[in-house]
Amino acid sequence: MTKHSAREVAAVALSLLDLTNLKDDCDAKQIETLCARAQTPFGNAAAICIWPRFVSQARLLLGKDHPVRIATVVNFPGGDMQVEDVAAETREAIADGADEIDLVIPYRDFAAGDEEAVTAMVSAIRTACGEHILLKVILETGELKDPALIRRASELAIASGADFIKTSTGKVAQNATLEAADIMLRAIRQSGRKVGFKPAGGIASVADAALYLRLAETIMAPDWLMPSTFRFGASGLLDDILNVLSGAQSTAAKSGGY
Repeated sequence: MTKHSAREVAAVALSLLDLTNLKDDCDAKQIETLCARAQTPFGNAAAICIWPRFVSQARLLLGKDHPVRIATVVNFPGGDMQVEDVAAETREAIADGADEIDLVIPYRDFAAGDEEAVTAMVSAIRTACGEHILLKVILETGELKDPALIRRASELAIASGADFIKTSTGKVAQNATLEAADIMLRAIRQSGRKVGFKPAGGIASVADAALYLRLAETIMAPDWLMPSTFRFGASGLLDDILNVLSGAQSTAAKSGGY
């Protein structure tokens, strides 16, 4: 496999980044800052990921058809809302200008044995999204823990219409791991469908990003790494990307090459 420099990794990671602010105390000023930060001298992030209440503000700031997409979260973070309420939340976010929906599955019900809860939720939100809104389905792998559960949740989400499967909300003790990523990527490959992958939570350096990019390249293909099939969900990763691209010292101990 070709070895890539840290700067090459950083450039790829920037193009795949969902720059995120899902802090409980997020306010309008932080959204203004986030929209500006997503547009860097080295290129744009793929998307911003924000609370639904800020979608209309972000759309006004970015304008129509901006290359930086607007993603928002539903059934977040607990995954315990009623299907009809999540569908309504989704439709409102789309009306406000969201391009992408990040949906938390009812992972506690699923872990207790209720597979239909996942199928019903994802299918309903797929319908609410229609054909043109990207649906990313959050499995909350750090709470599922069991590899067999992670694999099965991946399969159910894919079968029910997910455009992406995503590891985590970033709101629990354990978020993205390479082990969960491996399981999810292999489920995507076996499905034979065009479904993307999004690791989220705890990815804070170019060296961290390189590990996930290398894994995806190994399981899928080198040309699979594009915004339509791979995203990073992160709030702190952009700082290290910009450090590397500007020639400053990375916050990571290693080069980040892969």
